[in-house]
Amino acid sequence: MEVYGTTLSSRLLLGSAQYPSPKVLADAVRASGTEVVTVSLRREAGGGRAGHSFWSLIRELGVRVLPNTAGCHSLKEAVTTAHMAREVFETNWIKLEVIGDDDLLQPNVFQLVEAARILCEDGFEVFPYTTDDLSVAERLVEVGCRVLMPLAAPIGSGRGLNNPFGLRALRNRFPDTPLIVDAGIGLPSHAAQAMELGYDAILLNTAVAKAGDPVGMAAAFAKAIEAGRMAYLAHPMEPRDMASPSTPLLGRAALT
Repeated sequence: MEVYGTTLSSRLLLGSAQYPSPKVLADAVRASGTEVVTVSLRREAGGGRAGHSFWSLIRELGVRVLPNTAGCHSLKEAVTTAHMAREVFETNWIKLEVIGDDDLLQPNVFQLVEAARILCEDGFEVFPYTTDDLSVAERLVEVGCRVLMPLAAPIGSGRGLNNPFGLRALRNRFPDTPLIVDAGIGLPSHAAQAMELGYDAILLNTAVAKAGDPVGMAAAFAKAIEAGRMAYLAHPMEPRDMASPSTPLLGRAALT
């Protein structure tokens, strides 16, 4: 998978929040095989020794950092956070979130598009957290986004793919744009289903961090994502409404 000119061998991106300990986070990252870890500016900047310790841990893992604007509720807040993140983490990558609804944590797509435009013009390589709405996706691509990150279900819900039809339509509309499912994935089977639709990668956090065994779950997701990708490339059969015998009838014994 190639995003903004960077080739990634793993199709799993991992969040870094809510783990029971730094050691579990590090072990989960290693077990997942991911090359990209999302980080929050708030965590790094908020905390003196703890923040520096966290940042040192991430750097020791040798992964690429994808800073995010998690928790931002306005265009101004998101753009400011993105600029601060670029200075702290020394990368033009930014996972852009502009939350518009506190109950479902859905994006404010109007301010998201405008924030993406401003940041793309300022040299950022934007990973927008968005919906499966085709018109919003069109606008994000028009303003310069070369990756789209639609949600599968509300953040942290673990519900899986709420609208497979919408995600499939998005895939069909943007065959050449990397599509990464962000939010709502709860089980490895959910991730495999998204990959079978032709998605390029999955971004996870809660499903791994809040598992009883985060390290084991990270490994399970890695295998599921790989299996889903292989299935997509193998061109799955079309579902049928009627039965079709799998054993040829020709040469069947006559029992009359």
